[in-house]
Amino acid sequence: MLTGDLVRLRPLEPSDAEVMWRWNHDPEVGRWMFGSYPESLAQITKRFEELPRNSYASVFFGVEPLDKSQLIGSVRLRDAEPETGAAELDLRIGDKEYWGRGYATDTARVICRYGFAEMRLHRIRLTVVAENTAAIRVYEKAGFIVEGREREAFRRNGTWHDMVIMGLLEGELR
Repeated sequence: MLTGDLVRLRPLEPSDAEVMWRWNHDPEVGRWMFGSYPESLAQITKRFEELPRNSYASVFFGVEPLDKSQLIGSVRLRDAEPETGAAELDLRIGDKEYWGRGYATDTARVICRYGFAEMRLHRIRLTVVAENTAAIRVYEKAGFIVEGREREAFRRNGTWHDMVIMGLLEGELR
């Protein structure tokens, strides 16, 4: 297992589908997430039963606090390419009880440390909605730097929002 100061990362299980389904249907949790069309619990359960094995191209983990066996979030490095040494980061703390308490920052540090040390990545990138200032603060604490902005690249409830592009190079992790 991958551990930090507050969290442990572990492979996702089919039994995690119900918790993820609840988060997917919570407007506060999903406010700034890239969403797909609504899925039933049965659809998410089937998808979790068929999750591909973690590999260089994509690793997907559940996030638990060190002191409990309770899923509080998920994190993924995806689209990793050995030719470029780069991957994209997706992170969500879905359990609102753990918001604003350092769990997202610790998760970002653990997954990035894994990406640099074990996957031999050189660069980890992400995009985040510009209004999601809490997430931007999390990423900056981990060492990510704002590299650019995509204007009106995300639509939510009929309103277009800018996306902030952030990157972290090997050796910049805080």
